[in-house]
Amino acid sequence: MNLTHFSRSLRGVVVAIPFAFAVFLPRQALAETLADALVGAYETSGLLDQNRALLRAADEDVASAKAALKPVLRWAGGLTQNFGSTRASSLAPAQSTDSLTASINLIGELLLYDFGASQYRVEATKETVLATRQTLLDIEQRVLLRAVAAYMGVIEASDAVALRNNNLRLLTQELQAARDRFDVGEVTSTDIAIAQAQLAEARSGLAGAEGALMQAVEEYRNVVGRKPGNLVPPPQLPNIDGNLDAAKALAVRQHPTVLAAQHQVAAARLAVRSNEASMSPRVTLQGSYGISETFDSKRYSRSGSIGVEAGQTIYQGGALSSAVRRAMAQEDAQRANLHVVSREVVQEVGNAYASLASARAQLEASDRQIRAARAAFEGVREEAKLGARTTIDVLDAEQVLLDAQSTRVTARANLYIAAYAVLASTGRLTAADLRLPVQLYDAAAYYNLVKDSPAKYSKQGQALDRVLRALQKD
Repeated sequence: MNLTHFSRSLRGVVVAIPFAFAVFLPRQALAETLADALVGAYETSGLLDQNRALLRAADEDVASAKAALKPVLRWAGGLTQNFGSTRASSLAPAQSTDSLTASINLIGELLLYDFGASQYRVEATKETVLATRQTLLDIEQRVLLRAVAAYMGVIEASDAVALRNNNLRLLTQELQAARDRFDVGEVTSTDIAIAQAQLAEARSGLAGAEGALMQAVEEYRNVVGRKPGNLVPPPQLPNIDGNLDAAKALAVRQHPTVLAAQHQVAAARLAVRSNEASMSPRVTLQGSYGISETFDSKRYSRSGSIGVEAGQTIYQGGALSSAVRRAMAQEDAQRANLHVVSREVVQEVGNAYASLASARAQLEASDRQIRAARAAFEGVREEAKLGARTTIDVLDAEQVLLDAQSTRVTARANLYIAAYAVLASTGRLTAADLRLPVQLYDAAAYYNLVKDSPAKYSKQGQALDRVLRALQKD
């Protein structure tokens, strides 16, 4: 895909569609779904833009490496003023030999054979590009998972504020009921003081919940690129395979960090071969053509040459051997890193499944707890009206119900975050896997434009300049 078309399409998606709906509906009436939040995070993430630029820089490394296999053509020019004089004899007058000479030379060089050193470098940079692409996918997963957490964070914080407001309303009613009962002599001033203390604590809890909501909104704005609108409850949980062993095996095969580590190992192996080949001879084709003119004597000359040259560095203080050993050590390090990354990915899958199971169990338990706490609260309140329970009994029952409801709100948010964390741990939380309605970033488009090292004034080079200008505008 052409990246210019990509950037234009992206602006159309981001700007035109929301405007069309905004004409007919106020912003507050627009329902915002989890998919909308994920789309916003994908399209506005500065972290993704940063790493896409790093990928384009890695693409250019391939172009630079391939340039070593192509002809090198350069020119050199000079203007030389010579001073001097000559005498035919000691008695003869001196004659000036001053002269001004201008010259220009065209020099060409082409690598014919270097035992594969340059080609190995090209292949190593290609592996680095593939590793960078996988790193970009991993960052994409992290951005989308953070968007899920931000979305659920706002919903959790909003529900917590609603619960605190409802609790404040109930405690206000309980305080009034305690005062009414005090007026008829059913309770003492201690009951009123207890109700007042609980009401003050509820106000404090509401202030804390509202502060948490403000923080959740700021996190959402940072991640998604805009303030949250009317967030609707999240959709059905994604389909998760219950087989943990199969999920671990899948993660080792396709998780972006594992694939990136594999490409890094391949790049390090090729770097070893390149450094070993650099110790061998090089064969190059060289040619030159020059013109010079001496203005005073009006002499004009042309010269040219072409030939094949072979050479090899015999001794350089051990630098070449050191480079080979260094490349071998880096290959060993990348192999070890592959083992570390694979184990961490497996652990991450296990942790994600454990968190998911825990959140599910906690949600089910909180549902049962809410039913029991609500029944207990309603019973205690009725008994208090008959004088069989005290005010503190009612307040304690209300607090138990509030705690159970708060636990459920948190458990539901944790359940969704854990479910999407499972997808991320197995490498399936990408815009393509989620089928988000976005213009996917084509990681190969820029590479295909630059891989053959196009010259600036070529047709392909001019197309590349247009792409770069479009990217900079975005």
